[in-house]
Amino acid sequence: MCDFDLSQALDGSPDCDESGFESCCFDTTDVQDEFFPLDEGLNMLVSRNRKTMQSVANLLLAVNRMKKSLTRCDSELSDEELCSAIMESLVTVTLVTTTEASSTGMKRIFQRLNSDPLCTLCDHSQKYIVQASGGLKLQAVTLQGGNGDKKVNFKLSRYMTPNVSAGEVGAVVLSITNKLHMSCCMKDGKAVLNLEERSKEDLKKISADGDMDRFLFYKRTTGMSLNTFESVRCRGWFISTSYEAEYQPVEMCERDASRRLTHFKVI
Repeated sequence: MCDFDLSQALDGSPDCDESGFESCCFDTTDVQDEFFPLDEGLNMLVSRNRKTMQSVANLLLAVNRMKKSLTRCDSELSDEELCSAIMESLVTVTLVTTTEASSTGMKRIFQRLNSDPLCTLCDHSQKYIVQASGGLKLQAVTLQGGNGDKKVNFKLSRYMTPNVSAGEVGAVVLSITNKLHMSCCMKDGKAVLNLEERSKEDLKKISADGDMDRFLFYKRTTGMSLNTFESVRCRGWFISTSYEAEYQPVEMCERDASRRLTHFKVI
C-alpha cells in the first residue's frame, strides 16, 4: 500500500521532498483512533486514516468530473439535496439499446432461388383452393367433374437465408400471378390472410427486419406428402380450410385450431 500525506506534499515539508518521496509514499505506520469524553454517556471518536495515492487520485478525478455547479448556496441545501447534486454530477449514465436480430446477430435476408412448376393445393378433405369471383379472396371447394379449371394455379417460389435453424428452412412465396401473392399479417390479435399485388422485383430479396416477410411461409412436408404453410411474419399461424363446409374462405389458424385443416397436397 502506498501512503501519501497530502498536507506534507502541499506545504513543501522536507519529509516528502523529491529525495524522500518514495519513503514517504510507502510509510505504513498505523495511526491509532482516539476517544474524547464529551458528556456523561457521550464520547467522540476521532479516526485518523492516512491518505493513499489512490484516494488522492480518486478525489482529484471526482472534482474534475463535476461539471454542474450548485444553483443555490450550500447552506440552503439539505443533506439529501446536496448528495443528489453531487451524484448527478459524478455518475455517468450509459443507455444501451437493443435491436431484434437472429441468434447470430446478423440481419436475415431471404433470397429467392427458383420457382416450382405451377401446382394446385388440395386439403385433407379433397377440397381444392379456388378464387372467389369478383374479389381477392380464396375459398375451399370440392370440385365435381368438369370444374377442374376453377382450381387456382399456384407458383411456389423458394427462398433461402443463411444461419437459420432447421425449423426455419423452406420459405416460399405463393403466387397466383406474377403480381398477385398470398400474404399474412396480424390484425386485432389474429393473423389475417390476404392477396396482395407486388411486382416480382419487389420480392427478389425480402428482409426479416421489415414488413415484407408477410409474403413468406415456411413450407414443411410430413407424412404422405402432406404440407403445412406457416407464416414467417406470424409464427404459429398456418394457412387452413374449413373441416367440412364448402365455399368457406381460406384463412389463417393456429396449429391446434378445431374444425380447421392445415395440411395440403401439392398437386
